[in-house]
Order: sequence, then C-alpha cells, then structure tokens
Amino acid sequence: MINEADLKNVKSILFVCMGNICRSPSAEAVFRHKSQGMSLIIDSAGTVGSHAREKPDHRAQKAGVARGYSFDKIKARKVTTDDFEKFDLILAMDDKNMQDLLKIAPENLQYKMQLFLDYAENFQDTEVPDPYYGGAKGFQYVLDLVEDASVGLIKRLKLA
Repeated sequence: MINEADLKNVKSILFVCMGNICRSPSAEAVFRHKSQGMSLIIDSAGTVGSHAREKPDHRAQKAGVARGYSFDKIKARKVTTDDFEKFDLILAMDDKNMQDLLKIAPENLQYKMQLFLDYAENFQDTEVPDPYYGGAKGFQYVLDLVEDASVGLIKRLKLA
C-alpha cells in the first residue's frame, strides 16, 4: 500500500474494475473532472479483457453525463504488466479485482495498489459494488461513492 509520504510523488493513477465498462470508467471520468488543474495522468482498465475497445456501459454514461462528467475517449482495455510500471497509484474497485491485480503485479510494485474507497470520507463501504446486473440506482450509488473517494484522494494528494 502506498504511504502518505509517497502520495506527493503520484503523477499517474489507474482505476481498475473487472470489465472496465462501469465502475472504473466512471471513476476515471469523475476523477478527471474533479482534478482539473492538477497535472496527472488518469486512466482506467479491467482485470478481464472481454469488453476491450468498447465504450463504457450506456447506463454508466447516462448517470455520469447527468452529473456533468465526460466519457469521451474512454474505451475499455485490459490491465497490462506495463501498467504496474507506468502508474504510480493503482486503485481497485473491490477486493476481487485487488486479488486479481496482486496475481499479475510484480512483487516489488504491489505497494502501488489499494482499494479506491480507502479515500472515501463519507461512506463506510470498502468496495464499489458492480452495478452491471442491477438498475439505474446502482449506477447512481457508484457515482456517489466515486465522487466521495475522488474528493478524499484529491485532498490527500494536495496535502502530500
């Protein structure tokens, strides 16, 4: 896990969920919007590649666009081994994706990974739930969690 002192060196962040069509592209869109003015490389990826090159789920886009977020140029992709070198902070949406990342990450770079909701300030949830098989409320809740964790992370990055 990245420590507080290392947050000052974070220049690139990767958000990760399973298919990279709901949670992680939502996190990418929200964080990109909220961190405007900060010099960061922001991307998202999935632990599986079954949706590679697809746009984010239309329900995720609809919910996000309604709140003012842009999903332009976001396309699903699978995490690569290069990502562990390229990104300073890799944020998993849930424990399962964290475990999948740990299986493929070089041991010396595993410290870069943690759960995104470790940065949430107003929610007790530890995982961003997958809204894929649910209704619109699930996508709204994902945005609520992601917005909160984004604000918390930005505060910590600015304090580092």
